[in-house]
Amino acid sequence: MARRPRTPVDGHLTEHTSGIEHITELIRHTVPPLHPAGTPFIAGSLGVAAVGYRKSWIRVPALITAAACAGFFRHPARVTPTAEGVAVAPADGEVTLVDEHVPPRELGLGDAPLPRVSIFLSVFDAHVQRAPLAGVVDSVVHTDGKFLPADLPEASDRNERNSVRLATEHGPVGVVQIAGLVARRIRTDCAPGDTLELGETYGIIRFGSRVDTYFPAGTELTVYSGQRAVAAETVIARLP
Repeated sequence: MARRPRTPVDGHLTEHTSGIEHITELIRHTVPPLHPAGTPFIAGSLGVAAVGYRKSWIRVPALITAAACAGFFRHPARVTPTAEGVAVAPADGEVTLVDEHVPPRELGLGDAPLPRVSIFLSVFDAHVQRAPLAGVVDSVVHTDGKFLPADLPEASDRNERNSVRLATEHGPVGVVQIAGLVARRIRTDCAPGDTLELGETYGIIRFGSRVDTYFPAGTELTVYSGQRAVAAETVIARLP
């Protein structure tokens, strides 16, 4: 009788999985994939290492740079919550502000202060941005500005940024990618009319940044300043 093929079932290993397949599955579930935005940086560093492979002072720094870029541009899988009316963190990082603030004018959310959560991303955090709520993209607006340290409160209004307004079943929500002292390249991979699912990746900021989320009045913010947030998983607000 032919032996049953050794295959994983529903993402888990079975007793029939071979040693090589077992290791492959462990690596696949442990090492996150890369965001496409990182490919040029990693390929360039590896190219330098290949050209200067006989010179350790070229090869070693180039390989270290490639490894650092691979870590920076990681795009880990996340499991979003299933509870109704919750918003998730749009980015990995430290929660720096939990308050009410007048949203940027380009979001079209009015002049009254709205509930806001700010998350600061260091160079060690994964830098992809994810939709805090499911909805349809109303607008995507780029605003030129300064490059102050992203953890400063005034960075919300003065720094270069990309602002995305989402139409959700709870009302309009604004998500703002803010450039920082080092991060000066904001990439937003959505356009007006696009539908985003809860926790879906929609952009990336390169090398340190901040993401502000503005919610409708009456929203209950559920995180605290100094807390670590995990993109697409940490619940940062409950909407009415």
